[in-house]
Amino acid sequence: MAVTAISIDNLLPAFPAIEARFAVSDPNRLQLLVYVYMLGFGPAQIIYGPLSDALGRRPVLLASLGVYVAGCVLAMLAPSFGWLLAARVIQGMGAAGGRVLSTAIVRDRFAGREMASVMSLIMMVFLIIPMIAPAIGGAMLAFGSWVYVFVSMLILAFILTAWFGWRMPETLHPEYRRPLSLKATASAVRLTLSTRVAVGYATALGLLTGCIMGYVGSAQQVFDTGLYQLGPLFPLAFGLVAGAMGAATLINSRAVRRFGMRRLSQAGTLAFTLVGVLQVVIGLAFGGHPPLALFLGVLAMNQFLISFAMPNFNALALEPLGSVAGTASSFLGCYTTILGAGCGFLIGHAFDGTVLPIGIGYAVLGGLTLLVVVWTERGRMFGL
Repeated sequence: MAVTAISIDNLLPAFPAIEARFAVSDPNRLQLLVYVYMLGFGPAQIIYGPLSDALGRRPVLLASLGVYVAGCVLAMLAPSFGWLLAARVIQGMGAAGGRVLSTAIVRDRFAGREMASVMSLIMMVFLIIPMIAPAIGGAMLAFGSWVYVFVSMLILAFILTAWFGWRMPETLHPEYRRPLSLKATASAVRLTLSTRVAVGYATALGLLTGCIMGYVGSAQQVFDTGLYQLGPLFPLAFGLVAGAMGAATLINSRAVRRFGMRRLSQAGTLAFTLVGVLQVVIGLAFGGHPPLALFLGVLAMNQFLISFAMPNFNALALEPLGSVAGTASSFLGCYTTILGAGCGFLIGHAFDGTVLPIGIGYAVLGGLTLLVVVWTERGRMFGL
C-alpha cells in the first residue's frame, strides 16, 4: 500500500531539479507529476481485481510490481518532461496492484470491526511513509541528480517483491474464485453498484482523497519554494503533518473496536469540515499567509481528523462485498482515485500563492462528504 505514497512524496523535493532539467516554464505544471501518476493508478485498478479473483492475489500482485519497475526504469531514462510524465503513468499503473490487492487480501481474511482495525494499521503505514519520503528524496538528490529518487523507488520495488514472494500466502478463498470473463466481471460490478453502502462510502472516500491530493500537489509550492520558503526544512514540515495522520490511524485501529466504524468516521468527518471552515477563516484573517506555526497546527488537526474517516469508509464500502472482494476493490478503488485526483487537481491547480485554496477545498469537500454519508445512511447518523 505504501508504494503509492512513496512514489508521490519521494519526488516532491526533486521538483526544482526537474524544472531546471527540462526547462518547465510554469511551476504549476510540475504538479502533473502527481496527477498523471494518479491517472495511471486509477483506471489500472479495474484490471487487477478481476484478474486476482480468477488467478489469485499473489501472482497478480507480483506482476503489478513488475510493471512498476518498468515505470521506474523509464523515468530514469526519460529524455524530456513529456516522457517523464508517460513513465509516471506506467508507474501508477503498476502501483495500482498494491492498492487493490492489499485491500482485497485484508477483506479475504477479516470482516467487520476487525477488518476496520487492520485497515487502520495498513493506513498508518501508508501515512507514516510521507513522514520520511521527502527526506529520502532529498537524500537521493544529494547524490547529484533527480534520477536517484527513482533509484530509491526501484530498490523499494525489489525489496517488496522479495518479501511478498517469501512471506505472503495465497488468501483467496477457493469458493470465491471466479472465472475470468466479462460476464463474471459485469456481475460483480452490478452487485457493487447496487450496494448503496458501497457506492456511498466509496464516494465519501473519494471526496476526502481529493483533500489529500490537493494538499500533496500544493505542498512543495506552499512549504518549499513558494509561500513559506522552508527549503531544506520542507521534509520536516511535511513529516509533522503526516505524523498527525499516522497517530490518528493508530488510535482509530483501537477505538474502532469499541465505538464502531460509523460513529468514528462520521464524527471525524463532521469535525474535519468544521476545522476546514476554521482554516478558511484563518487564511482570510491573515491575507492568505498565516504564521507558519498556526497554519501547520490547523492543517495537522485536519489531517488528524480525516484519518478517522478514510480507513473506516474504505472498510464500510467493502464489508458487504466479500464474495467479490477483488473486483469490488478494483472498481471502487478506480472510482475513488479518479474522483480524488480530479478534486485534488482543482485544489492544487488553484494555488495562487496563498493557503486559501487548500482551506476552501477542505471545507467544501468535507461538507459534500457529510451530505453523501447522510444519503448513504438514509439520514440515520452516528449508529454502530
